[in-house]
Amino acid sequence: MNDKILAFLKKQTAASICCVNELNEPISFSCFFAFNSTDNLIYFKSTESSYHSKILMQNQKVSGTILPDKLQILAVKGVQFTGMVLNENDPLCMDAAKNYHSRFPMAFVIPGAVRTIQLNQVKMTDNVPGIFKKYSWQREEETATQIA
Repeated sequence: MNDKILAFLKKQTAASICCVNELNEPISFSCFFAFNSTDNLIYFKSTESSYHSKILMQNQKVSGTILPDKLQILAVKGVQFTGMVLNENDPLCMDAAKNYHSRFPMAFVIPGAVRTIQLNQVKMTDNVPGIFKKYSWQREEETATQIA
């Protein structure tokens, strides 16, 4: 993944994620996240009873956006991504809770399960005044988890 994208994702804490329900309607939710730059994974915590968690059990495809924690009115900067929520028994999820709670220790006392998104595509826009840059990354097909 591009160094600019990696640096941006490591600094941020909140994401907006979209999934699609059984009626093909988009449902969005916001969450805190931790980023695993080695495997390009996003970890987030959610209760099993939430509507989006129930949707994700049926349809694991997601998209989302991540904006800077501190917005600058003249600088458009952010990430758009697509990915898959992995099954909890996937080997890539083994350290999900440990990684998430090391970033957000207070979340340990909040009920819920830590879920893992395997990023498949990322596009970053970095538009500081006078400079307009776009960076893209895509996971190789053979390393993407396939959902049956």
